[in-house]
Amino acid sequence: MNDEEWNALYPIGTPVVAYPGVRPEDPFAVAVRKRQTEGCFVDQADASLCRALTTVTRTPAWMLGCGAPVVSVEGYTGGIHLTHIDVIAEAPSKAAVARG
Repeated sequence: MNDEEWNALYPIGTPVVAYPGVRPEDPFAVAVRKRQTEGCFVDQADASLCRALTTVTRTPAWMLGCGAPVVSVEGYTGGIHLTHIDVIAEAPSKAAVARG
């Protein structure tokens, strides 16, 4: 998805989960989580790369000079690649569910 497609779908303030470092399915993140659950030492820098931020967007998406589409979120400085952003789907309202 490019920046224009993103901006057409998601306004500023959209709830998201952002992965500034690596996504949770990345083998590195899987290995870090495994070490944590086993009670092994995990370097803070490694753990930080694997963090997830539940937040909202604070800017429209834009394209970097290299062509990568990014967006800024609350709680993180700089842009995060759109492939590292998951939109949090809002639960349908009770009225919408009742209407079917």
